[in-house]
Amino acid sequence: MSTQTTSGLAIETAGLVKTFGETRAVDGVDLAVPAGTVYGVLGPNGAGKTTTVKMLATLLKPDGGTAHVFGHDVVREADDVRSRVSLTGQYASVDEDLTGTENLVLLARLLGHGKQAARRRSEQLLEAFGLTEAAGKQIKHYSGGMRRRIDIAASILNTPDLLFLDEPTTGLDPRSRNQVWDIVRAVVAQGTTVLLTTQYLDEADQLASRIAVIDHGRVIAEGTKGELKASVGAGSVHLRLRDAGQRPEAERVLRLALDSDVQLEPDPVALTARLGTATSDSAAEQAARALAELARTGITVDNFSLGQPSLDEVFLALTGHDTGQDTGHGSGHDDKDEVAA
Repeated sequence: MSTQTTSGLAIETAGLVKTFGETRAVDGVDLAVPAGTVYGVLGPNGAGKTTTVKMLATLLKPDGGTAHVFGHDVVREADDVRSRVSLTGQYASVDEDLTGTENLVLLARLLGHGKQAARRRSEQLLEAFGLTEAAGKQIKHYSGGMRRRIDIAASILNTPDLLFLDEPTTGLDPRSRNQVWDIVRAVVAQGTTVLLTTQYLDEADQLASRIAVIDHGRVIAEGTKGELKASVGAGSVHLRLRDAGQRPEAERVLRLALDSDVQLEPDPVALTARLGTATSDSAAEQAARALAELARTGITVDNFSLGQPSLDEVFLALTGHDTGQDTGHGSGHDDKDEVAA
């Protein structure tokens, strides 16, 4: 089955809307997801990410706008969409009382595999995901990372054209997260398109070729990592002062010298100032000017460094808060708990 459309897009939405009572969980989302890529949807809890995925996967009916998956309308051609997609949600969907092998064989049989074919496919995936030794153990004895791997394995028993991964590494330790990232890369290398929702900036940075930043149910920015970083400035200058008592004055001087936001770091002698794109001066020239102003006012800088904006800084600049903060939009409805009425 071809994964391409005439437009080259796996997903295309226009003005997508979903409401729950008076809450607009998704408020006019436009997406264009190229086939054969990892597309990141980045935002905090409650931003509308999961609700968007559920509409694209035909689990929720939109209240407005349109959405197409490989050219198929998610409402009028829901069966065609379902035949081409798979979804791994935020919580494991496997049976905890069954073993890894039993889960995969059962699901493979339900998907139409013969008895021997189901076992072969299960063994293949267990080996690929590093779960062979745990194949005979009940899922309830798996670690969090192992649960996520078996859950993704279950999602690709039949290789989907499009795989939705809804916050696949939430709560995992760094090693388990890296293992899941490797699996995602391997899935895409086989030709599957992945739509990844996440609130982890480093995850989007690591995996996604394009990223949509979503907040309060709306896409507020979209582009490659480089485009998003360039949109908020030429970079940042990171400073460490000799005297923590001078930090308030240093913040004031930097704001005036650079005409940009200054972030106070947890370290009481550290602060970061964003460098602007509105000036023709290079990042180095802007930093030099800021350092000269600090010296003129008697503020001693022990060390400094220049850096490209991080996705953390991009998100903070775009939304005014970080991704770990509960936005509490509308009535406080948490999109990860939404179900179809």
